[in-house]
Amino acid sequence: MNLSSERCNISDWLRLEATVKASVYTVAFFFATFVTVIIITIVSQNSKLKKEVRYILLCHHLLCISSYCGLGVVFQGMRALLANSPMLVCWVVFGVQLSVGEGILFTLALMAVNTYLAICWPLKSLSFVDSVKYRILAGSWAIIIFKNVCLFLIEGTNPTQGAVFKSEPLCPVILNGSAARAIGMVFLFLLLSIILISYSLIYQEGKRAGHFNRSNIKARKTVLIHLVQMGLHVIPTLIFIGLGKMCGVFFFALNLVLFGVFAFAQCLNPLIYGLWNRELQSRLHRWMCCQRWCGHMMTNREPV
Repeated sequence: MNLSSERCNISDWLRLEATVKASVYTVAFFFATFVTVIIITIVSQNSKLKKEVRYILLCHHLLCISSYCGLGVVFQGMRALLANSPMLVCWVVFGVQLSVGEGILFTLALMAVNTYLAICWPLKSLSFVDSVKYRILAGSWAIIIFKNVCLFLIEGTNPTQGAVFKSEPLCPVILNGSAARAIGMVFLFLLLSIILISYSLIYQEGKRAGHFNRSNIKARKTVLIHLVQMGLHVIPTLIFIGLGKMCGVFFFALNLVLFGVFAFAQCLNPLIYGLWNRELQSRLHRWMCCQRWCGHMMTNREPV
């Protein structure tokens, strides 16, 4: 026990962990942002696509991923470089990143519900979903922000006012107490339940239709890929929340392995939920051909 406590007090371990995480976040940020910019460009240039709820949620989801990775670079970079930032700044950056991360899961839940309504209630749900889409998004963010602000105020009352503005070499995290982790688990299970129930109903509807054609097989494969992707997101998060900050070399290594799995899932998200879409694939192909043709015309233009 004393050995674990000594290892936890060694700042080199925390700095090494922050350096690895900042590097991984940087790669994930550039990759996710690159794919996000392409998909948002394709959607924004088509008047039909940018009005559809699924593409609005998709773009929102991808922006959350890019923002989450970018904020991860900032926070872990502050820790790796020993930036001596005030504790309040560290808490705000980490809190915003956590909120955006919850926005990723929230948009996944909304995308699953929207898919279920579009498949099982296509006539009744279309006008209703279209009329409330922005209010639901705004309400989702209001819930996330309200929850985290309340937890922030609860855990932020422990340090004194002077300690909050005191500079810290290694930025401490907030929302790591028992109450915050318990509420985080409940929040995670609630959203995960919505996603699993939606996919279960979608699968049952596809099975009830009984058309084992090529399109139906692809749809089932898509559901399976989404569930695997969901597991890569949720399982590391559950272990993070359940363990909290444990001491020892083993837990540092476990933390990095789980983080690697989680970061890999973040990089896959734009591909699975974006470029796996058949319509986006065809439009991306046409967009790339158009860009190539325009570039070819510019290079072959004769000087005046």
